[in-house]
Amino acid sequence: MSGERWAQLSTVEAHVKLVLLVEDDPDSAAVTKQILERNGMSVKVAKDGGQAQSSFVLQKPDFVILDLMLPGESGFEICDRLKHSDSSIPVVILTAIDSDESRSLAARVGADAYLTKPADPAHLIETIQQVAQDVWAKSRLENKEVDRIRFHCICGKRFRVSAEHKGRSMNCPRCGEPMIVPS
Repeated sequence: MSGERWAQLSTVEAHVKLVLLVEDDPDSAAVTKQILERNGMSVKVAKDGGQAQSSFVLQKPDFVILDLMLPGESGFEICDRLKHSDSSIPVVILTAIDSDESRSLAARVGADAYLTKPADPAHLIETIQQVAQDVWAKSRLENKEVDRIRFHCICGKRFRVSAEHKGRSMNCPRCGEPMIVPS
Protein backbone atom coordinates (compact mmCIF):
# COMPACT_ATOMS: atom_id res chain seq x y z
CA MET A 1 0.00 0.00 0.00
CA SER A 2 1.39 3.41 -0.93
CA GLY A 3 2.37 5.85 1.82
CA GLU A 4 -0.19 8.38 0.61
CA ARG A 5 -3.03 5.86 0.69
CA TRP A 6 -1.97 4.64 4.16
CA ALA A 7 -1.96 8.23 5.45
CA GLN A 8 -5.49 8.71 4.11
CA LEU A 9 -6.73 5.53 5.78
CA SER A 10 -5.03 6.22 9.10
CA THR A 11 -6.23 9.82 9.37
CA VAL A 12 -9.46 10.22 11.29
CA GLU A 13 -11.20 13.57 11.40
CA ALA A 14 -12.55 15.08 14.57
CA HIS A 15 -16.26 15.73 14.25
CA VAL A 16 -18.00 18.52 16.11
CA LYS A 17 -21.60 17.65 16.91
CA LEU A 18 -22.39 19.48 20.17
CA VAL A 19 -21.10 23.00 20.77
CA LEU A 20 -21.33 24.83 24.07
CA LEU A 21 -21.73 28.52 23.26
CA VAL A 22 -21.03 30.77 26.25
CA GLU A 23 -22.50 34.15 25.33
CA ASP A 24 -24.63 36.53 27.39
CA ASP A 25 -25.78 38.78 24.52
CA PRO A 26 -28.98 37.20 23.11
CA ASP A 27 -28.55 38.66 19.61
CA SER A 28 -24.95 37.53 19.28
CA ALA A 29 -25.84 34.09 20.67
CA ALA A 30 -28.74 33.74 18.19
CA VAL A 31 -26.58 34.66 15.18
CA THR A 32 -23.73 32.34 16.17
CA LYS A 33 -26.14 29.51 17.00
CA GLN A 34 -27.81 29.87 13.59
CA ILE A 35 -24.43 29.71 11.80
CA LEU A 36 -23.44 26.58 13.70
CA GLU A 37 -26.79 24.84 13.24
CA ARG A 38 -26.71 25.54 9.49
CA ASN A 39 -23.45 23.61 9.48
CA GLY A 40 -24.92 20.54 11.19
CA MET A 41 -23.98 21.25 14.81
CA SER A 42 -26.22 21.19 17.86
CA VAL A 43 -25.76 24.18 20.14
CA LYS A 44 -26.28 24.58 23.87
CA VAL A 45 -26.17 28.23 24.99
CA ALA A 46 -24.91 29.25 28.44
CA LYS A 47 -25.19 32.86 29.62
CA ASP A 48 -22.55 32.80 32.37
CA GLY A 49 -19.86 30.73 34.02
CA GLY A 50 -22.26 28.74 36.22
CA GLN A 51 -24.39 27.64 33.28
CA ALA A 52 -21.26 26.92 31.26
CA GLN A 53 -19.79 24.71 34.00
CA SER A 54 -22.97 22.70 34.50
CA SER A 55 -23.47 22.20 30.74
CA PHE A 56 -19.82 21.24 30.34
CA VAL A 57 -20.05 18.59 33.06
CA LEU A 58 -23.54 17.26 32.26
CA GLN A 59 -23.46 17.25 28.46
CA LYS A 60 -19.72 17.05 27.64
CA PRO A 61 -19.64 19.14 24.46
CA ASP A 62 -17.31 18.46 21.54
CA PHE A 63 -16.38 22.13 21.35
CA VAL A 64 -16.70 25.37 23.35
CA ILE A 65 -17.07 28.90 21.97
CA LEU A 66 -16.57 31.44 24.71
CA ASP A 67 -17.08 35.19 24.99
CA LEU A 68 -14.75 37.07 27.35
CA MET A 69 -17.13 39.68 28.75
CA LEU A 70 -19.65 37.77 30.84
CA PRO A 71 -21.57 38.47 34.04
CA GLY A 72 -19.97 37.21 37.24
CA GLU A 73 -16.65 35.98 35.95
CA SER A 74 -14.59 36.55 32.85
CA GLY A 75 -14.23 34.20 29.93
CA PHE A 76 -10.55 33.85 30.89
CA GLU A 77 -11.53 32.31 34.24
CA ILE A 78 -14.09 30.04 32.62
CA CYS A 79 -11.62 28.90 29.96
CA ASP A 80 -9.00 28.12 32.59
CA ARG A 81 -11.46 26.06 34.61
CA LEU A 82 -12.81 24.16 31.59
CA LYS A 83 -9.34 23.37 30.26
CA HIS A 84 -8.24 22.10 33.67
CA SER A 85 -11.34 19.92 33.76
CA ASP A 86 -10.77 18.43 30.27
CA SER A 87 -8.00 19.74 28.03
CA SER A 88 -9.12 17.54 25.12
CA ILE A 89 -12.19 19.71 24.47
CA PRO A 90 -11.30 22.65 22.21
CA VAL A 91 -12.09 26.19 23.34
CA VAL A 92 -12.27 29.12 20.93
CA ILE A 93 -12.58 32.65 22.23
CA LEU A 94 -15.09 34.75 20.23
CA THR A 95 -15.08 38.30 21.56
CA ALA A 96 -15.29 41.98 20.71
CA ILE A 97 -11.96 42.57 22.50
CA ASP A 98 -9.16 42.93 19.96
CA SER A 99 -5.91 43.39 21.88
CA ASP A 100 -2.58 41.61 22.06
CA GLU A 101 -2.79 41.42 25.86
CA SER A 102 -6.16 39.69 25.67
CA ARG A 103 -4.90 37.23 23.04
CA SER A 104 -1.85 36.48 25.16
CA LEU A 105 -3.88 35.88 28.31
CA ALA A 106 -6.32 33.67 26.38
CA ALA A 107 -3.43 31.51 25.19
CA ARG A 108 -2.05 31.27 28.74
CA VAL A 109 -5.38 30.02 30.13
CA GLY A 110 -5.62 27.35 27.42
CA ALA A 111 -7.71 28.83 24.60
CA ASP A 112 -7.04 27.02 21.34
CA ALA A 113 -7.94 29.97 19.08
CA TYR A 114 -9.02 33.59 19.32
CA LEU A 115 -11.51 35.28 17.00
CA THR A 116 -13.01 38.76 17.12
CA LYS A 117 -16.63 39.72 16.54
CA PRO A 118 -18.26 39.92 14.18
CA ALA A 119 -16.77 36.68 12.85
CA ASP A 120 -17.13 35.80 9.20
CA PRO A 121 -19.32 32.65 9.18
CA ALA A 122 -17.07 30.75 6.78
CA HIS A 123 -13.98 31.65 8.81
CA LEU A 124 -15.72 30.64 12.05
CA ILE A 125 -16.63 27.20 10.67
CA GLU A 126 -13.16 26.73 9.18
CA THR A 127 -11.56 27.66 12.52
CA ILE A 128 -13.81 25.25 14.42
CA GLN A 129 -12.93 22.40 12.07
CA GLN A 130 -9.20 23.13 12.15
CA VAL A 131 -9.00 23.60 15.92
CA ALA A 132 -11.07 20.45 16.55
CA GLN A 133 -8.72 18.45 14.33
CA ASP A 134 -5.58 19.91 15.92
CA VAL A 135 -6.75 19.34 19.50
CA TRP A 136 -7.98 15.83 18.67
CA ALA A 137 -4.65 14.89 17.07
CA LYS A 138 -2.67 16.41 19.95
CA SER A 139 -4.67 14.58 22.61
CA ARG A 140 -4.36 11.25 20.78
CA LEU A 141 -0.62 11.72 20.31
CA GLU A 142 -0.11 12.59 23.98
CA ASN A 143 -2.20 9.63 25.14
CA LYS A 144 -0.43 7.25 22.79
CA GLU A 145 3.02 8.30 23.96
CA VAL A 146 2.26 8.39 27.69
CA ASP A 147 -0.16 5.54 28.26
CA ARG A 148 1.62 2.57 26.68
CA ILE A 149 4.96 0.80 27.08
CA ARG A 150 6.10 -1.57 24.35
CA PHE A 151 8.66 -4.31 24.97
CA HIS A 152 9.28 -7.97 24.13
CA CYS A 153 10.36 -11.18 25.81
CA ILE A 154 13.51 -13.11 24.86
CA CYS A 155 11.22 -15.62 23.09
CA GLY A 156 9.99 -12.82 20.78
CA LYS A 157 6.53 -12.33 22.27
CA ARG A 158 5.61 -8.65 22.05
CA PHE A 159 3.86 -6.75 24.82
CA ARG A 160 2.13 -3.39 25.07
CA VAL A 161 1.10 -2.49 28.59
CA SER A 162 -0.17 0.54 30.44
CA ALA A 163 2.45 2.93 31.83
CA GLU A 164 1.12 2.23 35.32
CA HIS A 165 2.79 -1.21 35.12
CA LYS A 166 6.34 0.24 34.99
CA GLY A 167 8.71 -1.75 37.20
CA ARG A 168 6.26 -4.58 37.89
CA SER A 169 7.24 -8.18 37.37
CA MET A 170 5.36 -10.60 35.14
CA ASN A 171 5.81 -13.95 33.43
CA CYS A 172 5.64 -14.36 29.67
CA PRO A 173 2.53 -16.39 28.78
CA ARG A 174 4.36 -17.99 25.84
CA CYS A 175 7.57 -19.24 27.50
CA GLY A 176 7.06 -18.56 31.21
CA GLU A 177 10.18 -16.36 31.40
CA PRO A 178 10.05 -13.92 34.34
CA MET A 179 10.58 -10.28 33.38
CA ILE A 180 10.14 -6.73 34.65
CA VAL A 181 8.17 -4.13 32.71
CA PRO A 182 10.73 -1.51 31.61
CA SER A 183 10.54 2.10 32.80
